[in-house]
Amino acid sequence: MTITKRRLLEGGAAAVAASLLSQASWAQRATSSSASAADIAWPTKPVHILVGFPAGASPDLATRAIAEPLSKLLRQPVVVENKPGASGNTVADLVAKSTDEHTIGALINGNLTIAKLLNPKLPFDPEKDFAPVGLIGTAPLVLAVSGNAEGKTAAEQLLWVRNLGSAGKYGTPGVGTVGHLGMELIKSRAAITAQHKPYTGNPQVIAGLLANEVQLALLPPGLALPHIKSGKLKAIGVTSPERSALAQELPTIRDADVRGADLEIWTALAAPASMKPAAVAKLNAALVEVISSPDVSQALLKTGWQAQPGSPDTLAKRMRADTTRLGGVIIMKGIHSEA
Repeated sequence: MTITKRRLLEGGAAAVAASLLSQASWAQRATSSSASAADIAWPTKPVHILVGFPAGASPDLATRAIAEPLSKLLRQPVVVENKPGASGNTVADLVAKSTDEHTIGALINGNLTIAKLLNPKLPFDPEKDFAPVGLIGTAPLVLAVSGNAEGKTAAEQLLWVRNLGSAGKYGTPGVGTVGHLGMELIKSRAAITAQHKPYTGNPQVIAGLLANEVQLALLPPGLALPHIKSGKLKAIGVTSPERSALAQELPTIRDADVRGADLEIWTALAAPASMKPAAVAKLNAALVEVISSPDVSQALLKTGWQAQPGSPDTLAKRMRADTTRLGGVIIMKGIHSEA
């Protein structure tokens, strides 16, 4: 998919994003098969779920929380395989090219939405190459500021950031990450002009905040909360539309009057686009049953995810919404990544 400068100038980022979405066929592929999913002879052998991150990473933990109960429902082994690389895009490419209906991917936002916009050279297309199965879990990010931020309320701390002007800096785990794109989205909605300082990961971002190298960042709740509770960092709020079970004590950024910047990270199951609709429906039904159970829901919460049962179409809609929201940021800011 190529986005030309002429199209951008003529229609603006919102129009370009709308054009992209009008071409998508996710909704058609995500519609559940009218055939009975229970009657299809699938799976006929072990199901392999590929994870594009190392063992112990949050997408890996979420996948392992559902693997054994999925295996019991599907009556076949469910094998989790870690194949780290390129922020999960290595696995996304493997799944996209797979001709085996028993190879599934546990993929994150970036893989299933904006990957091709960030790097047109990627050998897979999120629009065309996947059959959405269903969300596993979602999580907000915390808009955190350094501990020396002025003001007692979130609105006052946001004003402090705004008053720093372009002398302020925000940290991210890298160019094109959700932390980067999300901060650019927030900047556009909150009149912030802080400059980007990329690090190699979120632990390094936190170290930068503690050392006052940067003054604000979007961070996963599990990493941010210990420092917020100790008073070393402050929180303006979470980026989800409503308060989160992962950070119950924190307000939303909407409460600080930051509108139009709702954002969550998520992990989901996706299959090759060639997977039969009835098999997708059967896998989705099993996934929904698993993550709706109290035990698995609690296990996911402990690993930093809110269980999010839903249909393939629910996932497809999330994919389109994220492509619109973050795709506009990518286009307007000219952001590119080789990951």
